[in-house]
Amino acid sequence: MSSSLRSHGKNTVVWVLMALLVLGLGGFGVSNFSGGVRSIGTVGDTEIDVNEYARALQSELNAASAQSGNRIGMAEARTYGIDQIVQARLFAAAALDEQARKMGISVGDEEVRRQILDARAFAGLDGKFDRETYKLALRQQGLTEPEYEAKLRRDSARLIVQGAVVGGVPAAAPMTDRFTAYLTETRSISHAEITAADLTEPLPTPDDATLRAFHTDHAADFTRPETREISYVWLSPEMLLDKVQLDETALRAAYESRLSEFVTPERRLVEELVFPTMDEATAAKARYDAGSASFADLAAERGLTLTDIDMGEVTKDALGAAGDAVFALTEPGVVGPVDSDLGPALYSMNAVLDAQEVTFDEAREELSSEAGMDQARRMILEQSTGFDDLLAGGATLEDMAKESPMQLGHVAFTADSQDGIAAYEAFRTAAAAATQDDFPTLTSLDDGGIFALRLDALKAPELIPFEEAKDRVSEAWAAFETHKRLLAKAEEIVALIDNGATLSSQGLVTSSVGTLPRGGFIEGAPADLSRVAFTLVPGKAGVVDAENRVIVVTLDAVQAADPADPEVVAVKDAVAKQLSQSTAQDLFELYARAAEIEAGISINSAAINAVQAQMQ
Repeated sequence: MSSSLRSHGKNTVVWVLMALLVLGLGGFGVSNFSGGVRSIGTVGDTEIDVNEYARALQSELNAASAQSGNRIGMAEARTYGIDQIVQARLFAAAALDEQARKMGISVGDEEVRRQILDARAFAGLDGKFDRETYKLALRQQGLTEPEYEAKLRRDSARLIVQGAVVGGVPAAAPMTDRFTAYLTETRSISHAEITAADLTEPLPTPDDATLRAFHTDHAADFTRPETREISYVWLSPEMLLDKVQLDETALRAAYESRLSEFVTPERRLVEELVFPTMDEATAAKARYDAGSASFADLAAERGLTLTDIDMGEVTKDALGAAGDAVFALTEPGVVGPVDSDLGPALYSMNAVLDAQEVTFDEAREELSSEAGMDQARRMILEQSTGFDDLLAGGATLEDMAKESPMQLGHVAFTADSQDGIAAYEAFRTAAAAATQDDFPTLTSLDDGGIFALRLDALKAPELIPFEEAKDRVSEAWAAFETHKRLLAKAEEIVALIDNGATLSSQGLVTSSVGTLPRGGFIEGAPADLSRVAFTLVPGKAGVVDAENRVIVVTLDAVQAADPADPEVVAVKDAVAKQLSQSTAQDLFELYARAAEIEAGISINSAAINAVQAQMQ
């Protein structure tokens, strides 16, 4: 039976021990390679510890496995180049370590101590550094305290070197300006769609030979997809509703437990503006009452917007001391000042929301439906063990339909099937993966139902005979020929425009867009319209062929953005930051590569292979 259908008690101690074991082994595989092999290579006099490589490689494998949802083994990792990525990273780090060593860069004991004490991974239950937690965490990583502290010292020194290399690398101003101008320019365009009504000549009537040739040339359009003939049994909560007996007491208990959903007290839409002193609040209220300042003005003077001070829907009790004053208002207004937990405050009441109550009798139908479905799901869960045992004992799907409430069905399943039980993702996944050698197994559906299926036959994709598909072929031929003629007419119009004509003079319904941003969206038009528009030069035209539509677009003008516009300034800042980071990264990679070449690299392939062999 599937794990989603059974729940067994677990021994807590066993699971804790297992969790520690998994952590100690780095998820899967091992993380400590003892023996005569010490390193996978050197950069100058700096060694790359074999255990460090093992831990880094295991970490990458775990991350790749988590991302893909499947365990990534060493063979697959080599295919993806994961091992090379890890090695490159470690050798680059070693090159920086070697540079730090040569330059005499290091950090003192006090800095190492600070980093250890501040590390959350070493904190105990009180949130402070715990010696035993520290020892256990290092043991799980296969490290001794001296090894970890030496590593921490190397990492800190390396970061100093790296910071000196990449720190303060500004983006080149001309490049920033060019990128910003490119991203923020807008364009004025005109566009017109060409439809079948714009064609001057009707389509000819195709003969059988023409249609047969089209049928052959476009065989993929007239081919039945792979079809899987599948038999199945399933049981959904809806199928058991007539067997569910609802208890009145349970329904009332459900109503009481959800009373806040059914009974809503009177509320107000309120904004709260807090002042430092009562005198300031009183003066502000006087200005409001005199009409010299609105509530929004008062908020703005305190550097706030109405959104900042919006309390939303609140009850009288939620307002505390201000409750009586606010709820005394029967229409929008401002009250106060009132001493709140935050200080003297004015309250703007913007709307009255009346109390609402859905009685038990009014909620009975909803409660009954939910309670019935919940009880039906529990019934399925309770019975599923017996169903699973029947299947394991050799019962066929037909036997299951006779001996249980499960219902038998059949579906000619394709990749496009979405009806009936095929509406469930779990069924589609199982149906697509089934083979004729599989035994039916019980699987859960996301609504609490269950099913089991059997692949009876597999029909390969096949070309639908011409005679059977003739009507479809005729329609497809007409659509294809019409589209071809539309494209030809569009090219004729483009040629005319490129020679000085205007789009509006072509007898087409023409629309204009005054300021189209790069990547902008034009409602009702294909996304490719904007893309094509930004490939043109002023006065020229292009053809958009997308979504079975043909559109001619012309570029009327290019407008440069105002460099002083706040949005443009924000874009420029983002571009400068990204270019600076990219430049810094390139500089770092070049420096690391140069450091490797200067110091010299030695690679121990045998050690690398030994690590990888233990991770197969």
